[in-house]
Amino acid sequence: MATTPATAANSSSNGTAEAIMLELVDENGTTIGTAEKLAAHQPPGQLHRAFSVFLFDEQGRLLLQRRALGKYHSPGVWSNTCCGHPYPGEAPFAAAARRTYEELGISPSLMAEAGTVRYNHPDPASGLVEQEFNHLFVGMAQDRLHPDPEEVGETAFVTADELAERHARAPFSAWFMTVLDAARPAIRELTGTSAGW
Repeated sequence: MATTPATAANSSSNGTAEAIMLELVDENGTTIGTAEKLAAHQPPGQLHRAFSVFLFDEQGRLLLQRRALGKYHSPGVWSNTCCGHPYPGEAPFAAAARRTYEELGISPSLMAEAGTVRYNHPDPASGLVEQEFNHLFVGMAQDRLHPDPEEVGETAFVTADELAERHARAPFSAWFMTVLDAARPAIRELTGTSAGW
């Protein structure tokens, strides 16, 4: 994994990973505490802050990623460009930019906030629960991708029609359609109506 100031600050000095902590929030998105990442996803789930990023190329195609097979949650499924959790006290925008760089090796261009969405999605395969207050971001992917193989198994740029075809035949993350639908107004503003989003 690429090292950034945030990851360096959230790992131990001897190089071993410490427990990853998430921000717990109320229904309004106000921080009310913290919890360890895996514990927050155990049924029934604890409502926590998250983010989802949707990046597009100059042709208005969405960058998807297939999550690496080694990931403990939703391995091997397709999802949006990048998603994750801010560290406690980290701004969602900064976390979204950080994780996009860590996972895909690019810095988003023209990234803008696209609202929030709250959802509760159990994952039948793992038994974990996504109980999230999710901050949405849209932007452009204008650099060459350098995916981290521990995070990303595959990437693809797709049109709206290609996404519909792929979604019908391939497994996607439980949260994907929820976050995509919530981000659509901002996506249309970024890509224009001709892109079909």
